[in-house]
Amino acid sequence: MKFRSFGKTGWKVSEIGFGAWGISGMWGEQSDNESIRSIHKAIDMGVNLIDTAALYGGGRSEKIIAKVLKERKERIYITTKTQPLPEDYTKAPWPPSPHCVAEERYPESYLRKNVEERLSNLDIDCIDVLLLHTWTRAWNRNPTPLHHLEKLKQEGKILFYGVSTAEHDQNCLNTLMAEERLDATEVAFNIFEQDPAAEMLPKATEHNIAVIGRVPFDEGSLTGKYTQETKFEKSDWRNAYFSGDRLERTLTRVEKVKESIKQFIKDSGLTLSQIALKFVLQQPGISTVIPGMRKIWQVESNLAVSAMPPLPDKVIEILHSHIWNRGFWYLG
Repeated sequence: MKFRSFGKTGWKVSEIGFGAWGISGMWGEQSDNESIRSIHKAIDMGVNLIDTAALYGGGRSEKIIAKVLKERKERIYITTKTQPLPEDYTKAPWPPSPHCVAEERYPESYLRKNVEERLSNLDIDCIDVLLLHTWTRAWNRNPTPLHHLEKLKQEGKILFYGVSTAEHDQNCLNTLMAEERLDATEVAFNIFEQDPAAEMLPKATEHNIAVIGRVPFDEGSLTGKYTQETKFEKSDWRNAYFSGDRLERTLTRVEKVKESIKQFIKDSGLTLSQIALKFVLQQPGISTVIPGMRKIWQVESNLAVSAMPPLPDKVIEILHSHIWNRGFWYLG
């Protein structure tokens, strides 16, 4: 496993972290014991950063992670996220609209209560990185929620804080990064979503802000495992993400990716998912990437990518051509 600097924190983190949304039960039925074994395997293979959130199974993901932490002696960095009010995220705009009031979505009393819940679920005394789970650039001129997080940082409840970008606006944090108001960010980046390469990633590099790359597989489509016959369990959130004709349209795009690099896939022996992961790792400014992993074979396949040679420049150039600006799909 290779390691990278994590912004101004002074940490060296595994360039591939453990994305813990999949172990929450929101991606279909999942055994906690299998989740625990998968996290242990990832740590055995060098992972020292795990990303989770309050929303991931209503704290289920965090509680599973807590069980693993009790059994390990290694220093494992935990990033978790707090969603805005109301706690039922379907009852208010997600991401927040420009008309939302920051103090109503992230009031100090709520942030304090939520942080205490995170500490309790993870069974720790201090959160390594607390991220606000979504944002609107309308708040950049007066980012009061960040002032509340700074208080919590000074009180020793959190070590560092930041924001996870709004899915349809990957550059919404550029102003905050330029003003060095953030320690870390979490941004969507994959073969289809490359917009952060224009401004967000260079800005993060310029100001030494850690960047966690999320959704490297575009919610699984870039693993190449979906077909027109793919059906998700009723409880699986992907039913909304790939609703209507979205799965069909996505598969058409995935096939175009595969066709454009078919000779490289044949010659290299790499899977599409490994190529997708390596593509994100080769973006300047990425501190770590967090593929979702809930089975040991997924852990082994994903983490093997760290030791693989870089993708050839020609392949990177081809993949650059597959940008797909879809806007906002997350709520169906």
